[in-house]
Amino acid sequence: MKSHHHQLMFMFLVIFAQKIELLTAKAFTGTYGINYGRIADNIPSPDEVATLLRAAKIKNVRIYDADHSVLEAFSGTGLQLVVGLPNGLVKEMSANASHAMTWVKENVQAFLPKTSICGIAVGNEILGGGDYELWEALLGAVKNIYNALDKLGLAGVVQITTSHSQAVFANSYPPIFLYIQRECCSIHEATLRVLLTNWFSVLLECLPFPSLHE
Repeated sequence: MKSHHHQLMFMFLVIFAQKIELLTAKAFTGTYGINYGRIADNIPSPDEVATLLRAAKIKNVRIYDADHSVLEAFSGTGLQLVVGLPNGLVKEMSANASHAMTWVKENVQAFLPKTSICGIAVGNEILGGGDYELWEALLGAVKNIYNALDKLGLAGVVQITTSHSQAVFANSYPPIFLYIQRECCSIHEATLRVLLTNWFSVLLECLPFPSLHE
């Protein structure tokens, strides 16, 4: 697992693909936020993290799963939370719409509205990775999770997104010549089409310091 998942917090970048004034779900408002990773030793409890974030006036938070202890700790705090569908569940959700519905009911609907879940990140940095079956499953998972939200009447409350790493780019310097790897294009375009059709966003995780170090 990548080293940045071992950090408690680091900044994430939200790339907007829509006009803000047309959004019905106010999930991604363009303000700063943090990724809250929990694979580490001696980290604060979810309750302590919620207190720290409110004290620091940080409102937007993304987690990599839908851990119920975190969802409960964030209840009533006003913090805007993006939960994650882990990579390990993407193939299952792509293949089985009823499993996607169950996941949304248990991990999203059950905590609304007290916990302000405003988005679901389907997978994390899938494109550009080595599991090509996971690449193929991404679009189906996005569709099934969205359809579950729609059937539950939550599509206007909770947005769908997916997160890409810089590995999707065949060339990233200079930025004016940035372009996506050819092998990623078809899947990325199909997934992007679903997201943009529903005025959703795409996440790009930029880690400049590790990149410079490498």
